[in-house]
Amino acid sequence: MPIYDRRPASEYEVVDRWDDGIGWLAHPNETGRRTSHAVVGENDGVWLIDPIDAPRIDKELSTLGDVHGVIVCSNYHVRDADVFAARHDVPVYCPPWLSRATSQLDAPIEPETSTVGTSGFELRRCRPFPGWSEAIAYRGFDETLYVPDVLGTSSLFTVGEERLGMYLLCRFAPPRAVFEGLSPQRILVGHGQGIFENASPALRTALDGARHRLPAALRSNGWGQIRALTAALGERR
Repeated sequence: MPIYDRRPASEYEVVDRWDDGIGWLAHPNETGRRTSHAVVGENDGVWLIDPIDAPRIDKELSTLGDVHGVIVCSNYHVRDADVFAARHDVPVYCPPWLSRATSQLDAPIEPETSTVGTSGFELRRCRPFPGWSEAIAYRGFDETLYVPDVLGTSSLFTVGEERLGMYLLCRFAPPRAVFEGLSPQRILVGHGQGIFENASPALRTALDGARHRLPAALRSNGWGQIRALTAALGERR
């Protein structure tokens, strides 16, 4: 089973569903569990976050409304942002400090603002160590948090009884500051299924116990995360 399946998707699986959005896997059988999201904005309109294309996914999106924009939140999550932007004739929002991602995007990139369009999301810069940069997206009116890479729920991230786990290399110095003041009721992640119950306690547990559980994570996830990192670095998107 590949870490990341780079072939065109032949199916998709919805793994998150709530009143104002969905999360789907374009490659349900890959180990890396790259999750895409569509979220209804504060004033209607659908916003795609780090999306991967799949057959018939637009029919699924149409049940939420018209697509108004695409948001890229990680240097390694350009994915199919250009494809969706062109197909729906919408802009891409990508912070300029995600330099690797912006250099790979062909679609017009909207200038950075404190809030992404009418999505209601504000982006916080996360730099857990040199060479790593991503955007944490949060919106207060429904307390939704999206984390692209530093936290995840797939087996590559979690250890033991964790519901939400930290990327292995980030466990050495957990980036707690970027999550300061946040008490999410819903956590969406770039790798794995979202958390819709007791989300804030899951976040606190992931941050507070990350370093303590580092030895266990090394034993269970070390080789898999090395493979995942190599796959991410070796691919354009």
